[in-house]
Amino acid sequence: MSRKNVAAPFAQEVLLAPDAPLEGADFTWEGPDSGKSDEIARPSISYWKDAMRRLFANKTAVVCMVILVVILAMAIIVPMVSPYTISEQHLRHTNKGMMYRAEDGHVHIFGTDDMGRDLFTRIWDGARTSLFIAFTAVFVNLIVGVIYGSLSGYIGGQLDNIMMRFVEIVGGIPYLIIVILMKMMMSGDKEGIMSLVIAYASVGWLGMARLVRGQIMSLKEQEFVVAAKALGAGTGRIIARHLLPNLLSVVIINITLAIPSAIFTEAFLSFIGMGVQIPYASWGTLAQEGVRVFMFYPLALFLPAFFISITMLAFNLLGDGLRDAFDPRLRR
Repeated sequence: MSRKNVAAPFAQEVLLAPDAPLEGADFTWEGPDSGKSDEIARPSISYWKDAMRRLFANKTAVVCMVILVVILAMAIIVPMVSPYTISEQHLRHTNKGMMYRAEDGHVHIFGTDDMGRDLFTRIWDGARTSLFIAFTAVFVNLIVGVIYGSLSGYIGGQLDNIMMRFVEIVGGIPYLIIVILMKMMMSGDKEGIMSLVIAYASVGWLGMARLVRGQIMSLKEQEFVVAAKALGAGTGRIIARHLLPNLLSVVIINITLAIPSAIFTEAFLSFIGMGVQIPYASWGTLAQEGVRVFMFYPLALFLPAFFISITMLAFNLLGDGLRDAFDPRLRR
């Protein structure tokens, strides 16, 4: 603090009476505002709001979300409003290029295949099939894996050893053998969709179970869990109300990364004839059909391959963005 500038008469009085007491009005504050020095500059926000803020600040993740929303919307809307069906043939207009306009006025945005079927309709109907298989299988994996891993990790002991040995045994079975067995057991599944979902769901939950088990084991000795036990909370309540909410970020990231794996698995199995059966459309069956005419009509293979690639890439980049947003160690 410094001495306040005062009028001349007062200054003379001070000089004449140097021992006179000084008052607070004789001084002014120089420096930062003391009234604002104790204020919190950053507003207090919840963990989820902060995670969403960081996610939407990631431009790559936002672009990927927009791409996935557009693909999902097109897969739902186009097959319902298209003037063509997936099996409708126009044999006079086979292997036509993009934006082909027929004599009758019909426009084929992506052209036609070797049987004169509209590729635009088949691509988006195939997207609906592929995404349905992927989302359904991953949802089943989520439910089974979370329940199985939670019980194994929280109870522990001999039960945990038995449950983990079962996981290792199931994980050692080749996936293709399971698909073949499902095909043999479900001979009435003409489309091949349900057999794919069951085959993928029968082994796809193993990774989720291991992940949840490891997270539960690291959290179950925390103070809030011990306090819940001391208050008499049961196993189910502790897992559902205290442990699982702390796993949501990890589970969401894992789901986002598991969906592209399921899409690729369906496309691969359909491509080799073990998945969705012709004439039903999926991205895998469309790629299989495109291979036959690739030499003189590469667009038939390029289109399903492009949508498979862009969807998998968008899900993977979105998963990376979610991981960065939900990880508190990366908070700035």
